Amino acid sequence: MTAGALTEAFIAPPRRVPLLLRFGLWISRRATGEDVLVARLLTWYPRAAIGSGVLESLVAKGVGRVDERMLKIVRMTVSSAVECPFCIGFNGRDWEKHLTEDELAVVQGRRDAVGVASLDAAERLAIEYSRLLTATPIAVPREMGDRLREHFTEREIVVLATTVAQVDYWARVVQGLGCPPLG
Repeated sequence: MTAGALTEAFIAPPRRVPLLLRFGLWISRRATGEDVLVARLLTWYPRAAIGSGVLESLVAKGVGRVDERMLKIVRMTVSSAVECPFCIGFNGRDWEKHLTEDELAVVQGRRDAVGVASLDAAERLAIEYSRLLTATPIAVPREMGDRLREHFTEREIVVLATTVAQVDYWARVVQGLGCPPLG
């Protein structure tokens, strides 16, 4: 973590971190490969740090149709929709392993999904659903549930909804604390 990164956040991390939370920071570093500033800042309020750590430890992995690629699409769509530079950088890592340039333009909202043949109907629907859940006010039409059930199981719909919510949570915490993008 650079000194410049500390001055860009609204607050500095605490000088002393409780032992249990130091273990959590170690886990965070190991999982992400970086010393993530937001994790350090959350140690000011141990309940938030622990709760956020538990939330992150339970991040969705591939479940049925909602595979690693679909989760990447959803996370990147939400990151772009909420315009969170930190989230865009974090969730966009290694995007080229999962997406084409045209697909990237779709998840960033720079291109219509209909014109990109490499996105299937379920992926297009996941993008649309992600955008609906991140809009303010949230207004998800009832027919969206019918459309989701045509492509996804109940479990997969829960994975999609909670993945959108998790990225949105981190966007709000990161932006609320003034954390700069990684790197």
